Amino acid sequence: MPNYADLNPSDIKEIMQVYGIYPVDSYSILSGGSENTNYLITASAQKYVLTLCEQKTTQQAREQVALLDYLAAHNFETSQVLHTSTDEPISHWQRKPVIVKRFLDGNIMPQLPDTMLTEVGRQMGKLHRLDAPNYLPTSISYGRESFQQVQEYMPDSAFGKWLDGIHTYIGGYCSEDLPKSLIHSDIFYSNVIVSTDLKTARIMDFEEAAQYYRVFDLGMAIVGLCENEKKIALQKAHVLLRGYQKHTQLSDIEKDALQAFTIYAAASMAFWRHKNFNYVNPDASMYNHYRHLQVLATHVQSIPKDAFLKILEV
Repeated sequence: MPNYADLNPSDIKEIMQVYGIYPVDSYSILSGGSENTNYLITASAQKYVLTLCEQKTTQQAREQVALLDYLAAHNFETSQVLHTSTDEPISHWQRKPVIVKRFLDGNIMPQLPDTMLTEVGRQMGKLHRLDAPNYLPTSISYGRESFQQVQEYMPDSAFGKWLDGIHTYIGGYCSEDLPKSLIHSDIFYSNVIVSTDLKTARIMDFEEAAQYYRVFDLGMAIVGLCENEKKIALQKAHVLLRGYQKHTQLSDIEKDALQAFTIYAAASMAFWRHKNFNYVNPDASMYNHYRHLQVLATHVQSIPKDAFLKILEV
């Protein structure tokens, strides 16, 4: 995805001075997305990430900072946000909200070692014990509540029909008794920073945080962290959940729903990719990017339930 903004040295200086950070030694563009433009800033041997919010309103940007501040106040280690010199949570550049965070040193690892899977699971268990702030959404933007959109922009497609089937299947597990909490909802390996000494793993990028089923978060983490050649490595999922249960024990209804919600998580990301690359931001080279997750969801659905449930054994 192309970045929206192209900041020059004067722009960078102007923005960072608001945060009391100057002089700026260097800056470079970071990989962006459909919603943000990101710059890596170096000043006085410290690194920062400057995020220019391309689509967020001022209120949404303030809520994003409020959530990161909330996590910090509850000793949950993730990106540390900076306030301005006058203690404002955000600033603005050409009417766009700006967020500045400390850069998280470490590495992104497509295949996490077992020790780090355990650590991510432990962090998730800790996260799910926190009360969800009341400004968080109570649904997921790419959740089953939005699946019908495929029929609106691509009627009668094979993918839309497949997604309808997943919607019906998931409906049988979406009980009001399923616990909800503050969840990340997008725990893929690209949102996990591992320290260079392989001792800590921190979950970052809470852009899609919500008050939603915590078992959805677990299903997404299984999809995002435990894949091996378009299949879920059940041993990896077992290690992840072993770490999770150090902090939070799953209820019986969650255990029964976990496989279904892992399918749900894979289908929801397939939906996001299909909608984004075929409709919102059409990209011919990415039209079929969703199929990988569709195959993964189908694989999880093929696993006998008793075999899947063994990943919950401590």
